Amino acid sequence: MPLLTRAEELILLAILKLKDNAYCVPILDHIVEISEEKWTLGGIYVPLNRLEKNGLVISKLGDPIPERGGKSKRYYNLTSAGLKALEKMKRV
Repeated sequence: MPLLTRAEELILLAILKLKDNAYCVPILDHIVEISEEKWTLGGIYVPLNRLEKNGLVISKLGDPIPERGGKSKRYYNLTSAGLKALEKMKRV
């Protein structure tokens, strides 16, 4: 497994920290807080999709929310491969 990019590592760490509340906005807020840098939602969508494609995270849609016009939030969770990737980065 290749090493993670900085963005991927921060996203995985945010998902790990947020547990069941890991959807795009809290993930972005947490990354901005811990990195003290400006990030955009677009800046996390591409790495999130790549992480899911590589099997490091899985996602599921929550229930539709009236406040969001009936749209659902997409929640993310780490897989065992995602945890192993973080452990590898820690050793590096």
